[in-house]
Amino acid sequence: MIDVAGGPMRIALVVPPYFDVPPAAYGGVEAVVADLADALVARGHQVTLIGAGRAGTVADFLPVWEDTIPERLGEPFPEIVHAVLTRRAVERLAAGDGLDVVHDHTMSGPLNAPVYAALGLPTVVTMHGPVDEDLHRYYGALGLDVDMIAISDRQRSMAPHFNWAGTVHNALAIDTWPYREDKGDYALFLGRFHTTKGPHLALDAAHQAGIQLILAGKCSEPVEKDYFAREITPRLRDTDKVFGVADAAAKRELLVNARCLLFPIQWEEPFGMVMIEAMACGTPVVALRGGAVDEVVEDGVTGFILDDPEELPAALARVDELDPAACRARVQRHFTIDKLAAGHEQVYRSAIARRQLVDAAGQLAELRRQIDGIDRDLTLSPFNPAASAADPAAAK
Repeated sequence: MIDVAGGPMRIALVVPPYFDVPPAAYGGVEAVVADLADALVARGHQVTLIGAGRAGTVADFLPVWEDTIPERLGEPFPEIVHAVLTRRAVERLAAGDGLDVVHDHTMSGPLNAPVYAALGLPTVVTMHGPVDEDLHRYYGALGLDVDMIAISDRQRSMAPHFNWAGTVHNALAIDTWPYREDKGDYALFLGRFHTTKGPHLALDAAHQAGIQLILAGKCSEPVEKDYFAREITPRLRDTDKVFGVADAAAKRELLVNARCLLFPIQWEEPFGMVMIEAMACGTPVVALRGGAVDEVVEDGVTGFILDDPEELPAALARVDELDPAACRARVQRHFTIDKLAAGHEQVYRSAIARRQLVDAAGQLAELRRQIDGIDRDLTLSPFNPAASAADPAAAK
């Protein structure tokens, strides 16, 4: 039994099979998990990363797919297969050197929680997506089988009945992000081409403000392509530039030189990694209010948070009032990988302690049943004097 008060833990981190960890380009979940894995190892824990493709962290790597399958993102079948392969991998690890906790970052993986519980393992699940109607039903149905991690207080508040074990904000290794005070003359949109991310609003605002907009992001799924053709292509002008998907190096170059990041979201953003990436580069964020934006950006200091798209152009004209140093300092104070690792350690130890209490309670209940059974057998035994006195026939 692990000492939950301290000491190293044996941790399995489960990631989806679509992108490398860390990702070469798109992959916010994979970027966070890569930093988490390295930080946990640096703090003395034994970490095994279960996923696909190549090894990219200092953690032990257990690929259950030979290659990543980005082209199948969004399909249900890979999710199901990945859950089965992951379960087998966890069972092998538990039977070998052992495990203390499974931390799952996939959609279907939490369904393995009852299997892991039978092995004495808690399942910790990070909710990376929005708390929409479907995920309400899914995670709510999992109940006490999993210990949930929220990535923002806003996300957590939208489902207070979930079995939340804690809130741990996403983070980044700030030393790997460049910083520059002198900026270029363009605004940047960086994200999926999807109506929830609002790149059409970014174009409208940039045109009205009279500044160039560079749009960089993923446009590979049918819904993204349809949106691009319907909302983006008709709006494009000669001053706009569609960059495409930016890899790690290109993303940093685009962010560090941008006068601001435009983040005109139209949904309950669970966190928004690109906001802290921008601020780490000294680049302020001009955003519409929604989801975790208020937790990430300090309005009037590291960006402007607005309630109406019509307010965006005026805010774009004022970004020079904001101090790049304040943007980077906010990331250094609140969104470092040390905080990421420490927050997860606390959740893991809490989940392990709860699993141990549940197992101990189950063992106690089983022992009580056995004792009750022995008591009943003794009560009915022909050698029981009390039974013999009550039933003379039993004494013969």
